Amino acid sequence: MSETTRIYLTGSCEGFDKLREALAQTPGIEIVGSSEQAGAATAALQGGHLDCVLHATSSSTLPAHEIATIREHTRVPLLLIASGEASSLLEDALGADVSDVLLLPALTENVVFAIRKSTHAPRRSATGARREGRIITVFSPKGGTGKTVIATNLAAALSKVPDRRTLLLDLDLQFGDAAIMLGIEPEKTIFDFVNAPGELDPDKLAGYTTKHKSGLDILPAPLRPEDAELVTEAKLGRLIEVARATYDAIIVDTSPFFHGPMLATLDRTDELLLVCSLDVPTLKNVRLALGTLEMLSFPTTRIRVVLNRANSKVGMKQREVEAALEVKVDYEVPSDRAVPLSVNKGAPAVLSDPGSDFARSIDAMAKAMFPKEGAKRA
Repeated sequence: MSETTRIYLTGSCEGFDKLREALAQTPGIEIVGSSEQAGAATAALQGGHLDCVLHATSSSTLPAHEIATIREHTRVPLLLIASGEASSLLEDALGADVSDVLLLPALTENVVFAIRKSTHAPRRSATGARREGRIITVFSPKGGTGKTVIATNLAAALSKVPDRRTLLLDLDLQFGDAAIMLGIEPEKTIFDFVNAPGELDPDKLAGYTTKHKSGLDILPAPLRPEDAELVTEAKLGRLIEVARATYDAIIVDTSPFFHGPMLATLDRTDELLLVCSLDVPTLKNVRLALGTLEMLSFPTTRIRVVLNRANSKVGMKQREVEAALEVKVDYEVPSDRAVPLSVNKGAPAVLSDPGSDFARSIDAMAKAMFPKEGAKRA
């Protein structure tokens, strides 16, 4: 947690205004904002920039609706502030997602102590138990190979499994197209996430991802190419570790370069999908990429070669690709009219046309990556 504790105030009760004034004068406490109605504060509660929420109530019963509204948008510690006779709140709060209950009037230092105690206590993740997600990086050393189409469709295919939390992370930082291929116009991107105040943690990540109708979460690339420079390798490394602890599958779409973000991703990659197509320039670049990966000591056991548009009649066959690369092709993805149609619709083919040859090949790839996941994961 940062040195300054950022708090947001909602609700009202007798003495709450006086407490707010006192907290505003307290060193190390920053009141980010306030709203009498929790429902009017939804935008302010999102984004992971808060450390604690104080909700005031004059009711003698637990304000379950207000708590649910706050919890829908943030998982930071929640303290209830009450005035008058509210002894029943103490018992009810034990079964609710509330860190503490404070009755007014109270000394300011006692309230500050309760805030500090709650923000230093171990937090429950917004997603429940800690996960150990697999990082699957999709890379091609040449543009135009269909890398982003494969990444978005693979992520959508993986998200079809109930209770498997899947994140698509677009690290083609200057010109990423993952969001548009999913038909999403994001309000928040990876640039906003890594440059927002506060720690990079699961609560913050939850506030910056965009939910696709399939259940897939996406953290899009920056909207402006110049913002890519502000997404540092250190922050990317932390982001990937947070994602690993929050999701079961993390699909990383990348740019066609071995630069800082790609190297930071490789260090944490469990499986690298190297996308190739049936043309000589791409084969040349893929071969160079394999040599670079060898120099970087990236384990060859983690590399999977994906031959995209494998059935194209261009005078080249899979065996010639394997001979040129001196590795075997692990996955074949056919050329299919369903792909450009789905791209123009902003709907992954695995969802919009699941019976297509392309969709079936992506589904098979997804199953091969999680062969033992027929059962529900913890």
